Amino acid sequence: MDRAYALLDVKSVATDRRTFAGMASTPELDRQGDLVDPAGVTFRNPLPLLFHHDRKQPVGTVTLTKLASGIAFEASLPTIDDPGVLKDRVDEAWQSIKAGLLTGVSIGFRILEDGVEYLKSGGRRLRATEICELSLVTIPANANATILTVKSLAAPPPRKERPAMATTTTTEHVTNLENKRAALLGRMTDIMDTAAADASTLDDAAATEHDDLAVQVKSIDADLVRWRELDKMQAAAAKPVPPAPGGLVVPPRPVISVRANVEPGTGFIRYCQALAVANGSPMQALEYAKRWHDSTPEVELVLKAAVAAGTTTDATWAGPLAPIKPLTDEFIAFLRPATILGKIPDFMKVPFNVSVGAQTGGGTYAWVGQGAPKPVGKLAFTTVTLGITKCAGIIVITEELARNSTPDAEAVIRRDMINGIAQFLDSEFIDPTKAAVAGVSPGSVTNGVTPITTAGTSPANARTDIQALANAMAAANISSAGAILVMSETNASALTNALNPLGQQLFPGMAQSGGTIMGYRAITSQIAGTTVAMMKPDQILYADDGGVTIDVSREASLQMDSAPMAVPDATVVLTSLWQMNYVGLRAERFINWKKARTGVVQYTVATYTA
Repeated sequence: MDRAYALLDVKSVATDRRTFAGMASTPELDRQGDLVDPAGVTFRNPLPLLFHHDRKQPVGTVTLTKLASGIAFEASLPTIDDPGVLKDRVDEAWQSIKAGLLTGVSIGFRILEDGVEYLKSGGRRLRATEICELSLVTIPANANATILTVKSLAAPPPRKERPAMATTTTTEHVTNLENKRAALLGRMTDIMDTAAADASTLDDAAATEHDDLAVQVKSIDADLVRWRELDKMQAAAAKPVPPAPGGLVVPPRPVISVRANVEPGTGFIRYCQALAVANGSPMQALEYAKRWHDSTPEVELVLKAAVAAGTTTDATWAGPLAPIKPLTDEFIAFLRPATILGKIPDFMKVPFNVSVGAQTGGGTYAWVGQGAPKPVGKLAFTTVTLGITKCAGIIVITEELARNSTPDAEAVIRRDMINGIAQFLDSEFIDPTKAAVAGVSPGSVTNGVTPITTAGTSPANARTDIQALANAMAAANISSAGAILVMSETNASALTNALNPLGQQLFPGMAQSGGTIMGYRAITSQIAGTTVAMMKPDQILYADDGGVTIDVSREASLQMDSAPMAVPDATVVLTSLWQMNYVGLRAERFINWKKARTGVVQYTVATYTA
């Protein structure tokens, strides 16, 4: 027999007749992943009330009622006068309810034929069930199925003084009365249905119970009128919370968001992994991605919205790729802090293929004597254009690794994509030997700059070098205010550990991960090597589409070479992914940069020691 659990919520206690009412089940997923549909529930009242699902330990009886909001119940525990095991068991159950030690109820049910519908989340929707018993338990699962009242059917107790503060709000009390009324009405209906089924009149006990229930329903109806009127008056009289003393405005409630406890970039990597397993088929990838529904449901949402992929020359390419933007943003947010480009703020952001004017020369000015002619000069301008360039790479993995959904497999892919793209972009951005290739790639910002000769390797020499970089920038009529220093983590570590004769740090604002030195912000990347550069970010044009495009193939044939031949000749060996049971993932990122003026970047080559 299956079971479904629900919380107890004891609102009041009376000691004459041991009766309580509430909800036995609601149409929500419980902790076991089951959803009991109230419309498909059957039962035969009255049902036994058990202690911890032990059929040998009954403690009372229960009557169930179908409602749109779930299955309501009213349970009763008898009062046993004769000493013995039965009295002890029933008394223990009642005392546990009153003390709040029994915090749950549980229905025991069996699933009828064709009564199960499997949900995408992995749970079950139970469309046809028969409830056989209700039990008092200590393990709650469905928080919305509760005992609403523990009451007395005998004479009402003496009126007590009103407590200083109500334990429930007016709205909550109205809801409690409505649920109580539904349970009583359900019991009345059941009594009449039993008589109709037997084609007989009510016996004395049934008639008395029905009449008592009818009196209670009328009383509740009268109370509901009063409580609802009070609720309306309280709502009409409600006033906004006044400002806090001192004129300070009470801040609004914070917005609380719930995020999956997974590594940044996991959603994007799982999207790529699902496409790899499904050979790029969105429908197959969607089925594969359902295994991550609880932790990264956004993967399913993206795959459901997938459309045909575009190309870089297609005017509408941004539209087809828009559905995966939430995931590519997650990956880019994780990638950028790992790169020099991600650490440097305030680049001059421009679109691709847009010309930007730049002044290269100024007018001619001179002292002029009385009656002497004035010099005539002219301004010089040029335009700087950032074309569309992209960096790309192909990762080849085995079919077995693609199908492995463990965190280890995801970490392998994530690590390779992040580290690989980060190292490539850092090297291309800062390497002085990297020249621009028209229509293919940008040159580094240090390319074409004459390096300043380092003063040496000591921390004092580093101070001299940094001042020399600033002087060179000033000589080009460019202010060094707001300039950024870029150096390797090795050089940064040496300057961080440099001490004066008193044992104090020479550069207290520095750390291996960067910091400030001589008033300049310093960022680090080991790719910088021996290059120590000073640059003005707001004088460097920067274009980035902000995403990574991923394509997957199992049928392609590849040159398994880090420097493939553009036009393969007879010596090139191609590897069939299909034949070798490999999966190829191709990553592309559209990005470009260019200095707006000469002199905005200066550098030296140095290796500092502490």
